[in-house]
Amino acid sequence: MSDTAMDQDDRRLLNLLQSDLTFISRPFDEIAKMMGLEESEVIERINKMKKNGIIRRIGAVLDSRGMGFSSTLVAMKVPPEDLEAAAMRINAYYEVTHNYLREHEWNLWFTLIAPDRERIAAILDEINPSQRWPMMSLPAERVYKIRAEFKI
Repeated sequence: MSDTAMDQDDRRLLNLLQSDLTFISRPFDEIAKMMGLEESEVIERINKMKKNGIIRRIGAVLDSRGMGFSSTLVAMKVPPEDLEAAAMRINAYYEVTHNYLREHEWNLWFTLIAPDRERIAAILDEINPSQRWPMMSLPAERVYKIRAEFKI
């Protein structure tokens, strides 16, 4: 198998990691048993897919609302010459979970999660202190939760 090619076991492993990873002392051993593989092979496959950029991270998905946090989706109008600077300012905050460029007048979008609305307001003021980039904060009024899972 080439360094970036995935075989059927890799695909099955990705599906299991998304839906069957449990909080036990040796979760990869449990996955290996499901697949009929050794734990060391599962870990090796995960490491290879991480190295190749197929897996970015393995971690918990927390319910920020359930923990009492506030969130908002933010859209900004940033001129092309300011995009790099704006993105760097936004990405400096650990509270930013996503930041992406869109082909639209409102071209830079990011998601912000913080302990409360006051912290969100403070971060938005720090990101855009001169208000030179028009900004819309779009907090969710109602959440329609979907399960983001990819069938590989």
